[in-house]
Amino acid sequence: MENNKRVLIAIVLCLGVLIAWQYFFPQYSMVQKAPQQEAAQKKTDAAPAGKPAGKPDATLAAAEPMTGAPIVVSTPLYKATLLSSGGVLQHFTLNNFKLTLAKNSPNMDLTEEAAAKAPLGLIVDGQATWRTVAWATDAKDTALAKGQSATLVFTGTQNGVAIKRELTFHSDTYIIDEAVTLTSQNAQTARLTFTLAGGSLTGGEANYNPTRAAYLDKSLEEITSLDKIKDGKVVESGGKWAAVESNYFISAVIPKGAAVLKLQYVDGITRLAAEKDNIALNPGQPVKVDNSYFLGPKERATLEAAPGDLKIALDYGMFHILAEACLWLLDLLHNYVGNYGVAIILLTVIIKLLFWPLSQKSYQSMEKMRKLQPMMAAIREKYPDDRNKMNEELMQLYKTYKVNPAGGCLPIVVQIPVFFGLYQALLNSIELRHAPFIANVPFTDITWLADLSAKDPFYVTPLIMGATMFLQQKMSPPPGDPTQAKVMMFMPVIFTFMFLNFPSGLVVYWLVNNVLSITQQWLLMKGSTAPAPKKA
Repeated sequence: MENNKRVLIAIVLCLGVLIAWQYFFPQYSMVQKAPQQEAAQKKTDAAPAGKPAGKPDATLAAAEPMTGAPIVVSTPLYKATLLSSGGVLQHFTLNNFKLTLAKNSPNMDLTEEAAAKAPLGLIVDGQATWRTVAWATDAKDTALAKGQSATLVFTGTQNGVAIKRELTFHSDTYIIDEAVTLTSQNAQTARLTFTLAGGSLTGGEANYNPTRAAYLDKSLEEITSLDKIKDGKVVESGGKWAAVESNYFISAVIPKGAAVLKLQYVDGITRLAAEKDNIALNPGQPVKVDNSYFLGPKERATLEAAPGDLKIALDYGMFHILAEACLWLLDLLHNYVGNYGVAIILLTVIIKLLFWPLSQKSYQSMEKMRKLQPMMAAIREKYPDDRNKMNEELMQLYKTYKVNPAGGCLPIVVQIPVFFGLYQALLNSIELRHAPFIANVPFTDITWLADLSAKDPFYVTPLIMGATMFLQQKMSPPPGDPTQAKVMMFMPVIFTFMFLNFPSGLVVYWLVNNVLSITQQWLLMKGSTAPAPKKA
């Protein structure tokens, strides 16, 4: 019995520790590093600092004023502002996403902070073409209607190599396709580097949504502590894309074919590069190299349409399939009720109903244990110094009343994967960003739960959640060990503290789940007609 109690307490504590760990140390969330990559990383770290193709060119990271006339490409999804000096990107503003909830908030701009670092700048043989090439273009401001595409063409020459750069924009996707054609009059090899840069993508949101660097090699790698790549990070080969991302947005460079990926964090900006080396140029024969960029929200449908398996950036951890299922159901419910807060409540009810039989067994076991508490206390009092005899009597007591002390644990363990899947889904779902539940305090103009991806500004829901957790605790039989009983009583306090800064969508889920659990437990206690056991 005592051992089973300890198992239950250990499970609850593990849940608390895991949630706290992901909250305070999000960089160690569900993303796993492959052993081969760890070995490769150690090898890279051990390499000499001056290795030629290793570290990104520090001079390219310098902020500088950009020259050239602005060219604006407008689509129903975004507005991109480039410069005539080779297509360097200055702004990429998303039409459907505001920076904050303020009425006059500007739209989300994915490159504004990084404009001085020349995002979408092209580098040929290590030379920044926005500095060295006198680009020519007849591109002009372009507005794309639904279903349309447009290509901006930039031409120039560097060291005898003619460069033709074509950037194609599409009205119905956040993908920018690029084709660079190099033509040399001499036989030579060339090195071509596609670059991108991004600053903060969080819009000032809390630490559960950090801006981080990421790349896809053999598996997804995320770097939350950006200071670790101040000296640069190189993925020698096999990398499919490199990105700067938050929970909700991503800017990625996606080379076509093999390329070396480089990432560097300088002056609050993450610079990305995809480098293709040893491009053979024969006299007079043009060679075309393709590349793509994605700058936009981390929506499942849009990422699935992007090249380079960019959809893997939408990572929900080890319970990814369960998270995807929860999100699919959440979207389905939202389509009917039109409010994600209500959809979360309905989703919680559905999940609770699915696990109702398992929970019922758990509560039945707990109810039986609660009724045995007087006899268990009497046994402990009778054998205070003889633990073997005490355990023997307790086991006989369980056998007599057909009680399995572990019966309450298994249903909880089975539900843990679903909880973590839903936890990751709600934490990383862009659908909840700026999605309101109860936008204003009733009968007032005071903003309340206007953004389910942000914390409750008045901490009302976390405090109610803590109260329901405390009530649920009081309805459960206390552990026999006084120390364990005190630990259990602290759990609602610990969880309340953790949930104070959690996204309100998560808090709503947990609160509703607690209320449903209390109701189920109350119904069981009320409907229990079993006679009270006789005293031993």
